[in-house]
Amino acid sequence: MSTFFYVLLAFIVGVSVGWFIWGRLRGELDSLRGDLDRTRGERDRLRADTDRLTAELEACGHTRADLERRLREAPAASGAAKASAPAPAALVSTPAPAKSASAKPAATRSAAAPKPAAPKAAAPKAAAKKAAPASTKAATGKADNLRRLIGIGPVNEKLLKGLGVTSYAQIAAWTAADVKRIEDVLNFDGRIAREQWIEQAKLLAAGDEKEFARRFPTAGTASNT
Repeated sequence: MSTFFYVLLAFIVGVSVGWFIWGRLRGELDSLRGDLDRTRGERDRLRADTDRLTAELEACGHTRADLERRLREAPAASGAAKASAPAPAALVSTPAPAKSASAKPAATRSAAAPKPAAPKAAAPKAAAKKAAPASTKAATGKADNLRRLIGIGPVNEKLLKGLGVTSYAQIAAWTAADVKRIEDVLNFDGRIAREQWIEQAKLLAAGDEKEFARRFPTAGTASNT
């Protein structure tokens, strides 16, 4: 009887220990599965970032090729413009006045002609003074921080500034033709509409920070781009 009791006790203890060990191993297995899922998620995210960066690099390559082509065409265009420019008035030959009795009055009229030229010469100077404040104001203007918009990182900001886009108001005023032109240059495919660049720019241009933060809470964070 005592032998049976000890055998039963040993069986119960063995089952308990085995169950405890199995529970621990099962917990470790679930933890490893969770780590594997997280690793796969990180891998997929890195692949997506790699694809995005590759697309941006290709867009940079297209933009660079376009700029180099324009630079090559610029000297030829300027040379053609100089060749087609009319000759200056000072180099145009004028017939010599005939010697006659009316030569003296003509000389008198030509001598008196330069007098009204003084106000005309002063006109460009006054126009330059009037234009000076406007040019100073344009030079001192500051560009907006385009990276506040979701979808615009350092690379896209540089590309947009290379195309002359420096403010929220410009993006807010884009038409469908403007969006197509920008996407063709940057090699995008509907990204501007998907990420709502124009809607974001309208809120920022209007100074509606509260509504911008409500509608686009991820703007300005690590997941901005």
